[in-house]
Amino acid sequence: MTEAVPAARAAREPWRDRALPAAARVADLLARMTPEEKAGQLAGYWAMPAEPGDPVAPMEDDSHETAPSLDEVVGSGVGQLTRVFGTAPVTAAEGAARLRDLQRRVAAGNRFGIPAIAHEECLNGFMTWGATIFPSPPAWGATFDAALVEEMAAAIGSGMRAAGVHQGLAPVLDVVRDARWGRTEECVGEDPYLVGVLGSAYARGLERSGVVATLKHFAGYSASRDGRNMAPAPIGPREFADVVLEPFVMALRERRARSVMHSYTDVDGMPAAADERLLTRLLRDELGFTGVVVADYFGISFLESRHRVAGSRGEAAAAALRAGVDMELPTVRCYGAPLIEEVRRGAVPEDLLDRAAARVLTLKAGLGLLDGPPSPAGTAPDLDPPEHRALARRVAEESVVLLANDGVLPLAPGARVALVGALADDPFAMLGAYTFPGHVGHGHPDLPLGVEIPTLAEALRAEGADLRVAAGGDALEPGDADIAAAAAAARDADVCVLALGDRAGMFGRGTSGEGSDARTLALPGRQADLAAAVLDTGTPTVVVLFTGRPYALEGVADRAAAIVQAFFPGQQGGPAVAGVLSGRVEPSGRLPLSVPLRASGPSVSYLRSAMDGAHDWSTVDPAPLYPFGHGLTWTRFEYADLRADERAGTDGTVTVSAVVRNTGDRAGTEVVQLYLSDPVASVVRPARWLAGFARVRLEPGEAARVAFEVHADRTSFTGPDLRRVVEPGVVEAAVGRSSGDLPLRGSFTLVGPVREPGRDRVLTVPVRVTRL
Repeated sequence: MTEAVPAARAAREPWRDRALPAAARVADLLARMTPEEKAGQLAGYWAMPAEPGDPVAPMEDDSHETAPSLDEVVGSGVGQLTRVFGTAPVTAAEGAARLRDLQRRVAAGNRFGIPAIAHEECLNGFMTWGATIFPSPPAWGATFDAALVEEMAAAIGSGMRAAGVHQGLAPVLDVVRDARWGRTEECVGEDPYLVGVLGSAYARGLERSGVVATLKHFAGYSASRDGRNMAPAPIGPREFADVVLEPFVMALRERRARSVMHSYTDVDGMPAAADERLLTRLLRDELGFTGVVVADYFGISFLESRHRVAGSRGEAAAAALRAGVDMELPTVRCYGAPLIEEVRRGAVPEDLLDRAAARVLTLKAGLGLLDGPPSPAGTAPDLDPPEHRALARRVAEESVVLLANDGVLPLAPGARVALVGALADDPFAMLGAYTFPGHVGHGHPDLPLGVEIPTLAEALRAEGADLRVAAGGDALEPGDADIAAAAAAARDADVCVLALGDRAGMFGRGTSGEGSDARTLALPGRQADLAAAVLDTGTPTVVVLFTGRPYALEGVADRAAAIVQAFFPGQQGGPAVAGVLSGRVEPSGRLPLSVPLRASGPSVSYLRSAMDGAHDWSTVDPAPLYPFGHGLTWTRFEYADLRADERAGTDGTVTVSAVVRNTGDRAGTEVVQLYLSDPVASVVRPARWLAGFARVRLEPGEAARVAFEVHADRTSFTGPDLRRVVEPGVVEAAVGRSSGDLPLRGSFTLVGPVREPGRDRVLTVPVRVTRL
């Protein structure tokens, strides 16, 4: 146990002086540390939940070996404490008390009295029992609303900070390349600009609350072959730069996120955790990142056990440290004794240990952790306050996408409604795998959900629907569906609501989620059979999809009266969807992911070149059923009067504007989208790419001019010599409702020399909305 430091001694140790700059404090502290103490700052520790004061049991590592006890590691210090709240069910009060106890032990166990950084998952909200569960990232993407995403992240961070948590492992900035990937549910969408804008907004909100945002997974994870988790990413340097990297560039430019997490995958045979070119030369030297790089869980060990580029724990530690991984998560395995042995025998220069330890200690200085354990909070925080539930409802409502509607929606008052499908009366329909019930709750089957999660059935009853529920068994599981009962209920109703989709779970425990990849984009289980039987009744049917990815709707879309898409909309998702069905809520979501027609076709993304699209030399048409950006409302909008500046320099700005008018009889929100195309370029370019967007709410008959300020940098790309360039020439511009519905088209010309934009490259397109 450490003792109180005498004032005279403290005066001789500059690192204890809070008035000094962090760099000076860290330099002095490092000079006093042994190699073991430096390494201690680089390692996480995953403690199993227990009562404060009880012995601390370690979580076993990925190799199922017994991890060292806290007493064995605490003398050298601990860098991070892993998921004190998010490993097993604890109340807010229990978790806070446990974290305080662990921090006291960590600080008392090392001679400098330095506590650990506490981190938690927070992709769908603070991932602990009893905390508000917000919508999933594809639902953020469907909102096309950066301000709302930032507000949500700030709310999530406020609860974490009140509980004593310092770091959140979000946002995910991976761009979806193949929706069969199970972690699609963790991603914002398929377009790098949308991912970058909304992911940056999330990082801003989390950091604004005082919680360290962690950008992940750097980089290439979502491009894995065949959508298989952790498979190699078969992409070239141009796709890597122009698609995969762009959201990280945008988020890092703001200098807000203080942490980055490496990817599990390898790109061209190089695992990210051992890639110095990626984690040092690109991330730090080119992109200017100055924070802390943390390992994805067991990612350093995987260099030995899975990637097989290291022959021992020590070699794995050496490779990761050399590449630029500063901290090992979730628990110490390679960055403990194996790393010290590599340093002692000269295989790893101690200055690399100093480099990583300095970064960690600088982060701790910014968090106030060089000044001893945090002061205990007075009361346990409320992790599901009314204002957070209201915010979760707003995000969920804005995220619901109306894909099709023949007029059956809103549901007619007094209509007899049959609600069928495996997800008709299931709260898990609303939840992704990185929610506490989806991530941890499976191991505690008798545990209450922790928060109120109204099902679609409950929410429709609250809307006043005359409802009969016949779920039809668990159609998610082959051979466990009472399809006849569902069809009978539909046959006796005026309208049927058919709830289909996913049940999220980790590593094969669900149809969506980490390690739960899909062979095809066919609806899971017997849901296609169920849909066919219900549609065969002839009753007008509204298909509601609660999913983590888009699914093929061949044989369903052309027979359904309406289709509603909700991407794991969180604990308020049931009321949000029911509100759309009843007409109380205006649907304003737009697709962040294209919906395919056929399950067995190629991966569907609008971001493809002309030859990657439909053409007469191939019999395979990759066109989606519903394209990126698509979504309907209760009203109609007309576009007119496209205006574009005639020309600008290759370092200039043009204004592209259009008038949007609500021609219907109800107020509504249009998401106005600008796409650019490069008809002649020095390399193959996408047929079009999203350059800007704006949510515009208009009353009946009201119009607005939406003006996009497009800097020439937004036309830049990675050229033939792998340098980013802006080329002179004609640029085509199109404005409309989606990537597949662009009624207004024009062009402008960039003049001047080929230009290489620098670090100050303009990354966003400001938008002005002027009411007419």
